[in-house]
Amino acid sequence: MEKKNNNPAKITSISQFHSLLNLSKPLNPMISLVDNTQLVVSGDLDNNAFLLDFYKISYKFSTNGKIGYGQGYYDFNEGGLMFASPNQLIFTDNEEGAKYGGFTLLFHPDFIRNYPLGKTIKKYGFFSYDTNEALHLSDQEKNIIIGLLTSIDNELHTAIDEMSQDVIVSYIDVLLNYSNRFYKRQFITRKTISHDLLLKVEDTLDNYFNNSESLKKGLPTVDFLASKINVSSHYLSDMLRNLTGQNAQQHIHSKLIEKSKDFLISTNLSVAEIAYQLGFEYPQSFSKLFKKKTNQTPLEFKNALN
Repeated sequence: MEKKNNNPAKITSISQFHSLLNLSKPLNPMISLVDNTQLVVSGDLDNNAFLLDFYKISYKFSTNGKIGYGQGYYDFNEGGLMFASPNQLIFTDNEEGAKYGGFTLLFHPDFIRNYPLGKTIKKYGFFSYDTNEALHLSDQEKNIIIGLLTSIDNELHTAIDEMSQDVIVSYIDVLLNYSNRFYKRQFITRKTISHDLLLKVEDTLDNYFNNSESLKKGLPTVDFLASKINVSSHYLSDMLRNLTGQNAQQHIHSKLIEKSKDFLISTNLSVAEIAYQLGFEYPQSFSKLFKKKTNQTPLEFKNALN
């Protein structure tokens, strides 16, 4: 399934989103819970790109097999939970004959802005994951998530009072905390897949340094590394943190120190030459990182070995 390279359309309100998908007007212009069975994407919108001005959390499953989603086909028979933050690029995903179940929660940043969640929501890296990095729920987890979404729906259909927003925001907060817990579980239960990705990370970095790519292109970045193993940068960092205790940037730094030690032990290159070989623009930056990670300068490390 290929994505069209259309200029993304800006969706500025939840009401506009409802209108685009032929849904009735939302009960609250700042938040909406949509039954996915009611979603109808017209043919002229297939694979179009959109930028939403609000958060989108979608629990989606296929009622008739695999769904075309993003850049490939992913089996959502068991149900996948997906997250998108404001101004994140998303694509319509209506494969011919595909039928969806589940729910989609939409809420504007202003709905939670005056609550602690308005700030803490930024800590959840899964809002920047790709669609193929969805959270696959067990039956027990699915019941918890569906229960929270149902509670939000019930509150939306209850007469509004001074506590309505407080209650709904608290439900969203709990939903995100559970999602964070379930993602950590998924990293553990899918260790085989995660370890395969870790091996790809190691091979990518080894090839980068061994083929002198660092000398030509500079230091490897998290975005570069993520693109090479076909995951999002946030997913890569969260996966590595769960496997190794280090995020992606820290993992790259550890690899840099490891390679620099090889140079210091096995070559007569100067500290400056090693710095340039690794991709540093300034030798001082290399020495500062080395000292931070080892409590020694590169020369102190080399002299201690001699």
